[in-house]
Order: sequence, then C-alpha cells, then structure tokens
Amino acid sequence: MATKPLTTLGKKKQPAAVETSSSLDDKVKAFLEAGGKIEKVESGISGQPSMAPPKPKPSESKESE
Repeated sequence: MATKPLTTLGKKKQPAAVETSSSLDDKVKAFLEAGGKIEKVESGISGQPSMAPPKPKPSESKESE
C-alpha cells in the first residue's frame, strides 16, 4: 500500500511580514501621491453602516406645552 507524502506540493510559503509591510508602505505612498487622503477614525467607531434603525432622540421636556 502506498503512503501519502507528508507535504503538499503546490502551496507556497507566505511572504515574510517585512515584505508585506514594505509593499503596504509603497501602496500608501502611491495613494497619497495620487491625491488620496487618510482619515483618522476615533477608537470604537466603525466604518460599516449600521443595519439597526436609528435610536430615537430623547425629546425635550413636555412641561413647556
């Protein structure tokens, strides 16, 4: 009976994190040179729109009626 090889052929090792960081820096630089702007987003804020309905705003006191 033939045994299976312990390694899988065809899968390449992921590039080192240094290469990834370097290529990301190049992409950011190109983006900025093309007129792009980077927007700072405060911690806890999501860029994804909420699917929930907006919360009702507290109404002003009804005593003035």
